[in-house]
Amino acid sequence: MRLLISFFVLSLLGAVAQSGCNSAEQKNRSGPIASVSPAAPAPDGARRISVTELQDLLAKNQAVVIDVRNEASYNAGHIHGAKLIPEADIPNHLSELPKDKLIVTYCS
Repeated sequence: MRLLISFFVLSLLGAVAQSGCNSAEQKNRSGPIASVSPAAPAPDGARRISVTELQDLLAKNQAVVIDVRNEASYNAGHIHGAKLIPEADIPNHLSELPKDKLIVTYCS
């Protein structure tokens, strides 16, 4: 539950996940990620969703969650039901991702 409140949600694949996980951005964060307004576009162009929106999408089976961290971080704790695909490996797993659901990635 703690991870559900504090996680950083990104959408779509490779480069987006990489830009969201870049260490300089992690150090410069000043507030909770969930406070990003959906109406205000993010600087990297990736759509952000709230925890509530993610829970709703998962309940309706309209989204999948991809944890783009390393295996040690994933094993330390992750969102229930999240699939581990480290961000560098995403291009190798594109065929495994559904085409009819929102793909939500997170890295913190």
